[in-house]
Amino acid sequence: MAIAADLESAVADNLHRHIEYGREWFPHQYVPWSKGTDFDGPLGGRGWSPEQSTLTEPVRAALVLSVLTEDNLPSYYHVMLHTYGGTGAWREWVHRWSAEEARHSTVLRDYLHTTRAVDPVQLERARMAQMSTGYDQDYQGVLHMLAYSTLQEWTTRVVHRNTGAVSGDARCEAMMSRLAMDENLHMIFFRNLLEQALERDADSAMVAIAEVLADFRMPGHGVEGFASMAKQLSLAGIYSAGVHHDAVVVPFARHLSLLDRTGLGPDGRAAQDRIGRYIRRLELVSRRFQSN
Repeated sequence: MAIAADLESAVADNLHRHIEYGREWFPHQYVPWSKGTDFDGPLGGRGWSPEQSTLTEPVRAALVLSVLTEDNLPSYYHVMLHTYGGTGAWREWVHRWSAEEARHSTVLRDYLHTTRAVDPVQLERARMAQMSTGYDQDYQGVLHMLAYSTLQEWTTRVVHRNTGAVSGDARCEAMMSRLAMDENLHMIFFRNLLEQALERDADSAMVAIAEVLADFRMPGHGVEGFASMAKQLSLAGIYSAGVHHDAVVVPFARHLSLLDRTGLGPDGRAAQDRIGRYIRRLELVSRRFQSN
């Protein structure tokens, strides 16, 4: 926790910046309520059937994966509070981040329901399963969590934008663009702190980044049917190895000067070499995918 205490003032500064640059928005304004009708059940409405959805299967998969990932917010909250500490600026940030992320599951689920995009019964059962299982972090420690959070927010921003762009629905695109704006500010917050960590303890930070990059996976990996949904996202160009390389990993490494840093010790140089090999390997994988 020493690094967490060392970064406390940077957290406070970046929290102030985050609030200053953030823009208040309201989930209900992005939901097409006029399109909604009662479902079957106590209200005696119309049951759901697949032909009611106007979205493609990959877009539905992306939206379902997004909302189920957001549903696990209570678990993420506890993991982050435990990792960063439950006092001071860190506590304020975790609470603020959680409050903003909670909007996402609200607007996503309301959109899915009003547009009858997916089976609401299956969606609710999936939510119950997801939240009952919870989420366990893959990494321990502040540096690993900062590296993971930066990559995760970066990736989520890209996925949201791409989902909206291929949705064929202007309302969906507006909603996903709004969510991507939030994720971008969250990413910048974590990235700024990761930069500060690199300035304070470059070797340890480089090791953490290399380890997180090597087996990075999204927090929704525990969703039932994740592998199938991930394949759909890849084939649709929403999130593939190529997207991960071009839109996430390369700009992440470039912004933090991961491959150009000097003054590193043996551990830092070994981590730097590992990062370089990973990026080259990911590029080869993405090229093979694109050629098939």
